[in-house]
Amino acid sequence: MFLKISKRILIGYGILFIISQILSSCLTFKVKQKEIDEKFAGYAQMPVQHQIEEKGISMNYAEIGSDSLPVAFFVHGSPGSWGAFIDFMRDTTLLKKVKMVSVDRVGFGESDFGDAEKSLMVQAELLKPIVAKYKKLGKKIILIGHSLGGPLIARMAMDYPELIDNLIIVAGSIAPELEPNEKWFRIPMEIVPIRFLVPASFRASNHEILYLKPELEKMLPLWKNIRQPVIVIQGGKDVLVSPKNADFAEKMLVNTKSLKVVRVDTMNHFVPWSHPQLIKKAIIESL
Repeated sequence: MFLKISKRILIGYGILFIISQILSSCLTFKVKQKEIDEKFAGYAQMPVQHQIEEKGISMNYAEIGSDSLPVAFFVHGSPGSWGAFIDFMRDTTLLKKVKMVSVDRVGFGESDFGDAEKSLMVQAELLKPIVAKYKKLGKKIILIGHSLGGPLIARMAMDYPELIDNLIIVAGSIAPELEPNEKWFRIPMEIVPIRFLVPASFRASNHEILYLKPELEKMLPLWKNIRQPVIVIQGGKDVLVSPKNADFAEKMLVNTKSLKVVRVDTMNHFVPWSHPQLIKKAIIESL
């Protein structure tokens, strides 16, 4: 009887594993060259992907535009990839004003896919050489971070102020006290075999979100060090990141040269897709 039950359990796990692998292949958020070719057919330019080795990790990013222009540097949320901002790269008005760079954060896209880094400080270290490459050209660097990309760009401004000129935080999860208690389902997702039944992109996402609150707490004494101009964009209908994060930004950014908070009561969390014009306007205002 026990052997029969064990066999059924093993078969069940086997079926779940196969399903998870199928889902993993569909939910990678990776940008294929075919998609790039299709989206930019008929356009004068298309994004080109590059890799840079840092701390033994190959970090992937895409760029488009002239080296003579300021740089709009996009950092995606969780899960995601550089492709979250691919439609901005087709905006001919923006391309006349900025060079655009979008990264795969570690654990996502083509940057060590599936193996996330919980430390925001380390994530900032991994992005530093990419940002520094463009800063060496002597151009303004504008960081745009969506969702978990929000606290990451703030961490970059705290740790590497000499590289950053402006911040645009979009639906950013920046306040530790506003992080929901989701340990009841996130901790089990870290345990074998459940961990390997979860699609790799969501496995990476679960890992970094599980540890996000203590990472945000480490940043609390550093907010006063941010002096760059900041624009915060937040939706009132955001159910993934509390709208009160915008209030937190107003409270903590006491030494910034300027702070503008854009609140839209009817807007949800997915601002880059639902309200791209707000991000575009913020980029232009930051020039």
